[in-house]
Parts: sequence; structure tokens; C-alpha cells
Amino acid sequence: MTSTDTLLQVPQGRFELQRLPQRRRELLRAWDAADEYLLQQLAEQINPAADARLLIVNDAFGALAVALAAWRPQAWSDSWLSQAATRLNLAANGLDEGQVTLLDSLQQPAGPLDLVLIKVPKTLALLEDQLIRLRPLLTPDTRVIVAGMLKGLPRSVWPLLERLIGPTDTALARKKAKLISVTPDPSLPLPANPYPVTYILEGTEYTISNHANVFSRDSLDIGTRLLLRHLPLLPEARDIVDLGCGNGVLGLMAAAQHPAATVHFVDESFMAVASARDNFRAAFGAARAAEFRVGDGLSDFAAASVDLVLCNPPFHQQHAVGDQLAQRMFHDAKRVLRAGGELWVVGNRHLGYHVALKRLFGQVELVASNAKFVILRSVR
Repeated sequence: MTSTDTLLQVPQGRFELQRLPQRRRELLRAWDAADEYLLQQLAEQINPAADARLLIVNDAFGALAVALAAWRPQAWSDSWLSQAATRLNLAANGLDEGQVTLLDSLQQPAGPLDLVLIKVPKTLALLEDQLIRLRPLLTPDTRVIVAGMLKGLPRSVWPLLERLIGPTDTALARKKAKLISVTPDPSLPLPANPYPVTYILEGTEYTISNHANVFSRDSLDIGTRLLLRHLPLLPEARDIVDLGCGNGVLGLMAAAQHPAATVHFVDESFMAVASARDNFRAAFGAARAAEFRVGDGLSDFAAASVDLVLCNPPFHQQHAVGDQLAQRMFHDAKRVLRAGGELWVVGNRHLGYHVALKRLFGQVELVASNAKFVILRSVR
């Protein structure tokens, strides 16, 4: 990668920025044109006061937080990787980590706020949850600016903003990026927050609770449903990992089948791990051993420490589609599995995970399939 791929040049300065997880021959930048547009507009038209109370929402890899660190902003995100990247990029640019207050999605920002900068997330339910929780922190004079790339801005964003915050004004697009200014209207009724949502897991009595940013929060997704029908039974298993756990349904059902095992729920989404914890405790109470980790996959696990890894891997990171996260999960699973340990993966047929698994493990077994999904098993 050349230096121009990592150098963000905006009115606030020049900043070296990296994505996480880091890859050799990274093809994607740690910012997009919407970040550039937003920073240009701030410098050219808003010029916030030095003591402005600033909140940044859904900053992908810290580009906004780094560029605006002089304002000592709060940065609110559901992504552990986003927070880790923000810390990395602050340090890389000689900035003190203490200049940015990092808040996870389950924490509440401090108000009142003078300026709110929102990047539109992939999951609009997350945006809805955030807007409802932001409303009490806004004043009639708060500037709210929403930014996103055209391909990640569905038409439903505008009515959502107007229903929960106030009237919108959309600037002309630049480099396929748009900015939406929202004027807070205190007279708008503030609805009750519909999240988390719940449903009864089919074929069980378990109530599944899902925070706003959890994948398939309203019902069981079809990939997980297929894997649940073929869930492995390893009577000697001591440690089972639900990797990329989401709401933890796979780990929950594995725990029911393996009463002596400790189940480890792992995801980089704070809301996912909170949902998994809520669901596990509702099912088994506080006495049953389990671990809940928000972090970078299996990076914190010791080698040869796990007997079974269950994985329904994501095929996108924020708005970027790709298999880089899944490939990393497979490599990490091989490292942490004990001899004879097993990795079970469910994924879309077209993603071709069997190729990577065969290359890593030397063999891969097709356990089951339907028109859209496959279940693959590899043994360490």
C-alpha cells in the first residue's frame, strides 16, 4: 500500500489512518468521501467554537475523531474494532487518547450537545435506537449533521430523521456522498424505544432478546436455523466458542446439549454480546459457567484451548462487503482448537468457504445444505 492510501488530507490537517483488522495489501481506506465532505463543511460553513460540545456517532475507524480531537469529542459506536482503530490512529498521529471519550453503544452520551455528527450505519434499527436516545440531549440550537455514501443511504433515512429529530435539509452530493442537516424540533413526540425486541426461539421455550444492532433481530435467520438442525454433539467438549455470536442462539443451544462445557460468546459488537449474555442468563441463570467477550475475534484465546468453534461469519464490515473477516475467523479457529477439535461453519453457498477451509485444515466435510446455505466441518 502506498502512503497516499493512508493519508487523509482535510482542512483540519493531515492524518495517517489505518483500518482494523489490519491486512497485508489492504485495498480499502479508513475513511470515505462522506467523512471528507463532512470535515470540509465543518471547516467552511460551521467552524464550531473551541468549547463546542461535540458527539460523533458511528465513526468507522476514527477518521472523524482524530481530525476533530482538538474539540475533545465523545465518540459513540457499537463496534469494538472502531474503538480500537480510533485509539491506534490517535496514537499514530501523536494525539492523546484522552482527547476522545469513547462510548460503547450501551452507554449514554453526556449532554446537552452543541454539535452531533452521525455516520449512517448499515443497520437502520441502530440509527433509530440512537436517535431516540439522543433526543433528550439536543437543544433547539444543536447542529445535527448526518453523513453517508449514496449507496448506504436508503430513502427511509429521511422520514426516520424527520419523525424523531426534526426537518431535514440535504446538501448537493459530492463524490457520491451526501450530508443531511437536521433541525431539532422539541415539539415532536418522543416515542418509546422499541429495542431490545424479543421472540420465542422456535421449538423451545427460550425468549430471545435482541438489541438494535443484532443481525436478524426479529426472527431466527435461515442460516442459523439450518445449523441448529445439525448442531454437533461432542460429549467430551470442555470449551465451546460461539464466534461472531450475534444474539448467542448457537452457543445457547450448544450449552443445552453440553451441560459440562463452558461456552464462550465472542463478537465485536457490544450490542451482540449484551444480547447473548441476556439470553444465556435468562435460559440458565447465573450459576452456569460462560464467558462473554467483546473484541477482535479469537485473538485473546490461547492456542489449543478450545474443543468446538461454531461460526456463522459476517460477509461485510460496516458497508464494505467481503470475506476478510470470515477468513480471519477460520485462521484463528485453527490456532485455538485442540487436537481433534472441530470448526463448524454455516455460510451462503456462493461464498466458497470450503476452499479456504480445505487449504487451512487439509480437509472439509459438507455436513448439510439447502438451496442457499451449506454447513461445513473441519477437524484440527
